[in-house]
Amino acid sequence: MVLALEFSCPQRSVAVVHQWPSAKWGARSEIIETGTVETKSIAMVDAALHQAGLEREQIDIIAVGLGPGSYHGIRLAIAMAQGWQLAAADHQTKLVGISSADCIAAEAAREGIEGPVAVIIDAQRGEFYTGVYELGSKDWRELRPLALVSLEQVQQCKAAGQSLIGPEVTKWFPGEGRIVFPRAATLGQLALGKDNFAAGETLEPIYLRATQFVKAPPSRIL
Repeated sequence: MVLALEFSCPQRSVAVVHQWPSAKWGARSEIIETGTVETKSIAMVDAALHQAGLEREQIDIIAVGLGPGSYHGIRLAIAMAQGWQLAAADHQTKLVGISSADCIAAEAAREGIEGPVAVIIDAQRGEFYTGVYELGSKDWRELRPLALVSLEQVQQCKAAGQSLIGPEVTKWFPGEGRIVFPRAATLGQLALGKDNFAAGETLEPIYLRATQFVKAPPSRIL
């Protein structure tokens, strides 16, 4: 069983996903909320487990959406996964981090969107996290990895025939973009095909902007 945590955008979600013997997947439960994630995150997990009729000990894998997106939300999801793994050390719960941009692309394909798309995520400061994907009726693939781009470069994606999708894309491109959220159920599906499990302390948000700081000069002795 997979417990998926996707807190990278204003619509946060938790899902319990399982694999059928026929290799199909299904979400036994999914809880979607908007608002203050701090006060709802644990309750969302408990509600998803309750709906699925499962105990915490029955979760084998925790999938975390690593963004880019809400840095605070992603950090909270990572902290929850780390705490879970520590508390269930004897159960060997596995953790896997997955790009929320990949999750958006996979969700868009599930919703029936086809052709080249540019996933657009707000990066603040007038910039955007953007990745380009080719969506088919049954699958999707990455054409260009995530990069930090300007508004003009996003407009070039549109001019090149790429549909603009993302959780808040219509805020900047009204009438040109389509809102697609990274859903926990889809994140859990992606996790079923992964084997690159990680220790909790190695999970980090996807954050493409380099840290900028000014080094303080050495103190002067007068």
